[in-house]
Amino acid sequence: MAILQQSEEFEADNLKKKVIGIASDMVMHDSGFHLHRRKAQLLYAPSGCMTVTTSDRQFVLPPFRMLWIPSNEIHRVNFRNIVAYRSIYFDTDYAEKYMNSSLKVLHVNPLLKEIIERICFWDWSAPDRNQENILKVFWNEMNGAREEKLALKMPEDRRFKKAAEEWTTRLSMPPMLKKLAEESGAVEKTISRIFKKETGLSYQDWRQQWRLQRSIELLVEGNSIGEVAYILDFSSDSAFIEFFKKHTGSTPLQYLMKNE
Repeated sequence: MAILQQSEEFEADNLKKKVIGIASDMVMHDSGFHLHRRKAQLLYAPSGCMTVTTSDRQFVLPPFRMLWIPSNEIHRVNFRNIVAYRSIYFDTDYAEKYMNSSLKVLHVNPLLKEIIERICFWDWSAPDRNQENILKVFWNEMNGAREEKLALKMPEDRRFKKAAEEWTTRLSMPPMLKKLAEESGAVEKTISRIFKKETGLSYQDWRQQWRLQRSIELLVEGNSIGEVAYILDFSSDSAFIEFFKKHTGSTPLQYLMKNE
């Protein structure tokens, strides 16, 4: 196993074992953009919340979500609070027998949670045959896990790509459409057309999706409903609760409790 200190370097591609698990408690982490050429990766945190940015999307991973990252998929992992970081790497040829090569967010049920913990703490030097029974259950649960659809597509237009990266990594609130038009020099209709074409959402809807992802992160980090409503510029606590329920089908507290 590898219990990593935050300052330690780790390169999964250099290790030949077909399944490698690591665990670490980290805070204020930014991996920078990188990829794994010979390994697929499963990224998960049993406590805390991670934000993962790929070449064209952003994902928020609270404790009941995990991200499957195929080999050669460029990605960046950020978190700003204490996170119980768990990562499992799989040789590409081995992983492709069980999972298709697409990026996806999956729900973590209680059994998967326990299996992931087991894999992340097992002995790397143990023969693979001693771990096969656990891996059989793991892949069975993985292939039955519910896929979550809460990705935020990032714009590609050069006028807005850098700004979107700033909003997602430095957590500055995306401005209202009128202000963005003033800042970028593009008219509002042009901005809306570009966002619709490149992200599938109008700018206003994209901004709301950003707020939803950020609200999940803030709630998981332990902020109160009132604090989240204030940080994300809602007019009142009830306005935030209504917004959250509209997008998730649950109030913030219900959402956290049903996913524990």
